[in-house]
Amino acid sequence: MVTAPGSRRRHWETPRGGSPLCGSSQPPPPRRRAPPAAASPPAAAMGSPQRPSLAHVFRGTFVHSVPSAPMEILHGHLLGVDDSGTIVFLEQTDQQEQLAKKWGFKTSDIRELSNHEFFMPGMVDTHIHAPQYSFTGTRVDLPLLQWLTTYTYPTEAKYKDSDFAEEVYTRVVRRTLKNGTTTACYFATIYTDTSLLLAEIIDKFGQRAFVGKVCMDMNDSVPQYKENTADSVQETERFVKELLEKKYPRVQPVITPRFGPSCTEDLLCALGDLAQARDLHVQSHISENEEELKLVENMFPAYQNYTELYDKNKLLTSKTVMAHACYLSEEELKLFSLRGAAISHCPNSNFSLRSGVLNVQKVLKHNVKLGLGTDVAGGYSASMLDAIRKTMITSNSLQINKMNETGLTLEEAFQLATLGGSQALGLDDVIGNFEVGKEFDALLINTKASDSPFDLFSADNFEDTLQKFLYLGDDRNISEVYVAGKQVVPFSSSV
Repeated sequence: MVTAPGSRRRHWETPRGGSPLCGSSQPPPPRRRAPPAAASPPAAAMGSPQRPSLAHVFRGTFVHSVPSAPMEILHGHLLGVDDSGTIVFLEQTDQQEQLAKKWGFKTSDIRELSNHEFFMPGMVDTHIHAPQYSFTGTRVDLPLLQWLTTYTYPTEAKYKDSDFAEEVYTRVVRRTLKNGTTTACYFATIYTDTSLLLAEIIDKFGQRAFVGKVCMDMNDSVPQYKENTADSVQETERFVKELLEKKYPRVQPVITPRFGPSCTEDLLCALGDLAQARDLHVQSHISENEEELKLVENMFPAYQNYTELYDKNKLLTSKTVMAHACYLSEEELKLFSLRGAAISHCPNSNFSLRSGVLNVQKVLKHNVKLGLGTDVAGGYSASMLDAIRKTMITSNSLQINKMNETGLTLEEAFQLATLGGSQALGLDDVIGNFEVGKEFDALLINTKASDSPFDLFSADNFEDTLQKFLYLGDDRNISEVYVAGKQVVPFSSSV
């Protein structure tokens, strides 16, 4: 079971007297935030009652995950969203009269869902490479390291060109939003200016995201696609500074060393210092395939394992998400749990590049936060529904091969794509389900859309319909997408 949404993010405090040396960091004990207070209407002004301002009141069925259950289906409920995009109530419809009095809405203000519609939380893609979207659905015929050299690095080198970058980045943001990804954790490229352009495009379309300028000062295979160490650090500092100065409400920077084999120890050390000094999120890759593991062992013999390489350079924290993690040892999983670091499970890519198989249940048993990722373009689909399906196939394959006695349920995979992803990115006090006080990131699902890719029959109950959507549905069934209470799909004419 994924950790509960009530368990808040943890921030490592910097010890007094400066940060510890690279290669030997041990974060001090975490401190916890108090949970948010339940929402209440705005206070009366000057003694006269002030009418609370609601942006939306919906009545119908809501499906989400809660600490006690991977999937909770709430029929006949009312959900209210205020002007700031925050969920202020989620109650049964028999409370309508009291809610209307308290929040000042009329029956005509309520949007009634039909019996073939429901809301679910927006999906969270914890690992996606925006520049690789241009070749998604092609070129998955080589293992990881050869795939990077042959296809990926030469493609990413094109992103110096802002016109090319603008076209691809616009398309990937539009596509992921249409597919129901309300939050994404993006890798960009080594080029600062077009990485900032990606953040600008994300903000324009209203998606919630982390964006990372990729850092790599080693690349013998495609030497034109790398930085020197000092430039990489300096440009990352500029990227972080300029992105934060934009004050985008829902787009944040993330420190992004590409992976162990593309970074010197000096670069990893400097990036760890920067992440600690600015209290930033971190993303990278770990233990994706066996050839990569051997490379890391040869390049960094002073470290016991791949996880220690990141940990001792202050890159394994409660704000870290690492993709893949197929070959982590028990010892490494314990360290992930101790640090509060998260894993992004990318099953499509793991299969498509024949990298490995992540045992999700083993990870969760170690109390490690875990979300799902598309890993475009090693993963050939930019849909988180595909990530749910491939998570089920991975789980089934582990069961077939007697690695696990039982498999994940579809409800648990749904949880990982929503609440689990919010936990992995440290956003579970803001999004992930329809808990009062969180922001309304949501998908309106229509199971009888005119061009729906699946059929419903009179014998189908709601659970059947929901399963059909999760296994067979696509963007044609996602009729509306909301981020922080604002409808972002269908797209407005201004974007």
